[in-house]
Amino acid sequence: MQRYARNMIGYGPDRPDAGWPGGAKIAVQFVLNYEEGGENCLLHGDAASEGFLSDIPGAAPWPGQRHWNMESIYEYGARAGFWRVHRLFTGAGVPLTVYGVASALARGPEQVEAMKEAGWEIASHGLKWIEHKDMPEAEERAAIAEAIRLHKEVVGEAPRGWYTGRCSDNTVRLAAETGQFDYVSDAYDDDLPHWLEIGGRQQLIIPYTLEANDMRFANSPGWIEGEQFFTYLRDSFDMLYAEGQAGRPAMMSVGLHCRLIGRPGKIAGLKRFLDYIAGFEDVWTPRRIEIAEHWAAHHPPAEPGTAPSRMDRESFVAAFGGVVEHSPWVAERAFELELGPAHDRPAGLANALARVLRTASEDERRGVLLAHPDLAGKLAAAKRLTEESTGEQASAGLDALTDAERARFTELNEAYKAKHGFPFIIAVRDHDKAGILAAFERRVDNETEVEFPEACRQVERIARLRLDQMLG
Repeated sequence: MQRYARNMIGYGPDRPDAGWPGGAKIAVQFVLNYEEGGENCLLHGDAASEGFLSDIPGAAPWPGQRHWNMESIYEYGARAGFWRVHRLFTGAGVPLTVYGVASALARGPEQVEAMKEAGWEIASHGLKWIEHKDMPEAEERAAIAEAIRLHKEVVGEAPRGWYTGRCSDNTVRLAAETGQFDYVSDAYDDDLPHWLEIGGRQQLIIPYTLEANDMRFANSPGWIEGEQFFTYLRDSFDMLYAEGQAGRPAMMSVGLHCRLIGRPGKIAGLKRFLDYIAGFEDVWTPRRIEIAEHWAAHHPPAEPGTAPSRMDRESFVAAFGGVVEHSPWVAERAFELELGPAHDRPAGLANALARVLRTASEDERRGVLLAHPDLAGKLAAAKRLTEESTGEQASAGLDALTDAERARFTELNEAYKAKHGFPFIIAVRDHDKAGILAAFERRVDNETEVEFPEACRQVERIARLRLDQMLG
């Protein structure tokens, strides 16, 4: 058994209607990362200075040394940038979610007080603003626990949301395992929240953004003036708003940093964007926690372990062993493939079954064809078809034939099998009675080397349609 952990399908081509409050066409959610005082610094016990996300081009950590300019830039974020952002958003009446580094919050009590008085959500951004990628798992688990403890001590309540940013491949699992968080945002994989099964429980993931993000003032490619930031945000909003008008409301995240967007020339672009979206109706600007509460109430998770890729062998074969008529071995072999979340939907699981059929021997495939009943034949008359076949033949009216029609089907069945050595197979749900009869009369004259692969394709199509009904 092979299982692929990454989810490459998500909601697929038809994402669900988010059902935002008030019928909003879009949820625009602003995040302010508060990291100043939590970055790498010798004063914080770190081995080197900070080298990430500043206005110093090409900055790199200085091992064993303080970097006065870097420290000064981070200090600007706390001393001036934060308050400029605070004035802008409180003046606009738009709430924020703060991703607060616990050690930075502890060093910014006045800023924390202002966040709370403004009604902003303060989610956790980890204990320190440092890389987690090389942390041993036990060390990262301890850092997450300490971040929660210190956050509660400084803010007065525990965080309900989590975002590390500079995470490891263990971070999401470790955060989820705490059972503390209504949502985790260490993901950039969708325009909507989604549930992730971790350790037998479902964790809500609210994806974040690295592109509608002021960090591009410090990265290349990126913005060099506020107008570019505004233009990108506006274009993103316009596209998502139009999708919302078409019945597919989504979420737009905007990421901000005090030391970056807090500079006058940069924040001018953000102000233009706030003014721009204020001119639209049906725009919801929630905190992230409100999105989490809405999603949990209106889009609750499925029961853990019910997805095909997470079933054990016995359950998988019991559920899907009859999809290919009387051929459970197809499901048994499909179980051994590299299945993942993409195979939990009809198209994906049908593809897995089809791969087994396509790589089976000719004798095995012929056995599958022989397992199918005649159309409107003796088994149907004796009510000895499988439940699936019974429903399919009834859907095309093959259970209500006239005597003349029944005689014609019997004649064609016998002629087809005499010529090709297997029953005539067609995905009857794709046709009406007249269309089936026309295909029968056309295909009976085909050469067997043409008809055999066509019959196999029809088996695949029948499986796909059955899975549509089973999985929805």
